[in-house]
Amino acid sequence: MRRVLPGPEFARWLQTFMPQISTSGSKWLEPVASPDPSDPKLAHLDGLNLSRAWMLEGVAAGLPKNDKRLPSITAAAEEHRRAGLAAVTGEHYEGGHWLGSFAVYLVTKRGISR
Repeated sequence: MRRVLPGPEFARWLQTFMPQISTSGSKWLEPVASPDPSDPKLAHLDGLNLSRAWMLEGVAAGLPKNDKRLPSITAAAEEHRRAGLAAVTGEHYEGGHWLGSFAVYLVTKRGISR
């Protein structure tokens, strides 16, 4: 929606779609931890952190600069970024062969403009 709505309209839409985003800067979305990154299914949790970080950064970029949700959104994005990038090691094939693509989108801010 951030790509099709102007900033103020996107901000109103987001309030309706995700009213649980904190305006006080408190935590509202925690990263997930893969209990076994060598498990092909559980390795997807590391990808979820990377994907969430990228999407949260996109959401933040689409909001007006004075939006009160920005501190909570950017804090959640940073937590997910740290957790996701920590998993991009190549140690396990189950995640190592594809997590890098999610990491590249995140660190290059692919599709995100301010």
